[in-house]
Amino acid sequence: MVIYFLAFLIGLTTGLRALAPLAIVSWAAQLGWLPLENTWLAFLGASVTSWILTLLALGELVTDKLPSTPSRKIPMQFGARIVTGALSGAALAAPTGAWMAGAGAGIIGAIVGTLAGAELRGRFSRAVGKDLPIALLEDVLAIGSALLIISRFR
Repeated sequence: MVIYFLAFLIGLTTGLRALAPLAIVSWAAQLGWLPLENTWLAFLGASVTSWILTLLALGELVTDKLPSTPSRKIPMQFGARIVTGALSGAALAAPTGAWMAGAGAGIIGAIVGTLAGAELRGRFSRAVGKDLPIALLEDVLAIGSALLIISRFR
């Protein structure tokens, strides 16, 4: 049961930042903390995958702060979070053979994280009067939470 809760939580973090949690999952696989080598998700442990996802995640951290960036709730943004939540959740559960349930938990987490994250960021940004400090706090929360979740696999 714990693995499904962790898959849900990693999905929740993809609702905040679509790519950073998946990049962290990829690094965990590359470092051998998450044994994916005999699963269909073995590509996440490849060095090239970790670096590409890291670069994309860094780009997301920058573009998220731009005023022209669309809402995370539009179909393209929402869909990306669902896909990365599914992949991240599946990767956490794959070593147990329950990757489908992990993917499902990751999807549910991504949906909750996307909707709750958008609502909370909007409320806090209005309360503070600025979006940037809340966006940066959201970055720290998403990355820190994903690292904490992955640390359970070391």
